[in-house]
Amino acid sequence: MKEIEKNIYEIEVKDLKEIFKERKKESHKGMFGTVGIMGGSVEYSGAIKLSSMSAAAVRSGAGIVRVIVPESIVNSVSPYLLEQTLYPLKCDLNNHITSDNNLEEALKGLKALALGMGWGKSEEYSIIIDKIIQNYTGNLVIDADGLNTLSQMDMNILKTTKSKIVLTPHLKEFERLSKISVEKIKQNPIQVAKDFAQKYNITLLLKGATTIVTNGEKTYLVKKAVPGMATAGSGDVLSGIITGMLGYQENNLLTVSAGAMLACIAGEFAQAKYTDISMKASDTIENIPNAIKYIREN
Repeated sequence: MKEIEKNIYEIEVKDLKEIFKERKKESHKGMFGTVGIMGGSVEYSGAIKLSSMSAAAVRSGAGIVRVIVPESIVNSVSPYLLEQTLYPLKCDLNNHITSDNNLEEALKGLKALALGMGWGKSEEYSIIIDKIIQNYTGNLVIDADGLNTLSQMDMNILKTTKSKIVLTPHLKEFERLSKISVEKIKQNPIQVAKDFAQKYNITLLLKGATTIVTNGEKTYLVKKAVPGMATAGSGDVLSGIITGMLGYQENNLLTVSAGAMLACIAGEFAQAKYTDISMKASDTIENIPNAIKYIREN
């Protein structure tokens, strides 16, 4: 790990070998955690397909993946499920998840949960997020529409959570969360990210050409720019990877940074095959095994 300045480090491939080491012969799925991917809507069901059905969480090592979706998209989602399990939740008249669902049962046994991909907008979501933040005790990754909903809530709720929270915004999402303009964030993104993470006691992964991962005290940088990943669904894939890893790894800066690095290396393999113009997000998932091999060998 290369120190850039005090408490700021650039992640290198050699730092990840222990995370992606070979598993013992007597391994079984229960050793690698059950994780959940909660999201999707009639309008945006593709996002949940990318982050779970296309197996980002499975490919990154989770033992079991539970896909938690509105019952209104079960028929469109289920044909894409192979190794994952499916948990439908009741919907309102607009086909969005309602807050009176049995969330406790849906989240039972989950070591990690990703929340918000492809959700769309609903007034119910703030109630759902509030319930989860107040009661869920595992690793919680909030992304996409989950972040947009959170940005409209009293974010001090993050300070009292029982979860270990990871937020994964891009710059515009971070503007909504922090109430700081993109232009000002760009002037000193590391410091703004550190201040935010420290204020709310969370791990922040700020996406960009250089991905910033910080808990407010230490900061890890993933300096890998893959232009081919600038396409719809790449953020969902990243959240799936990180959530899958949090099923069997500790929730710390190295694990979250390793997820970002794994996604970038897989993206590099995909880009080499399909070009920066033609690759799509699922090509990154396809190349996660190649990325893990590369990390182990280098």
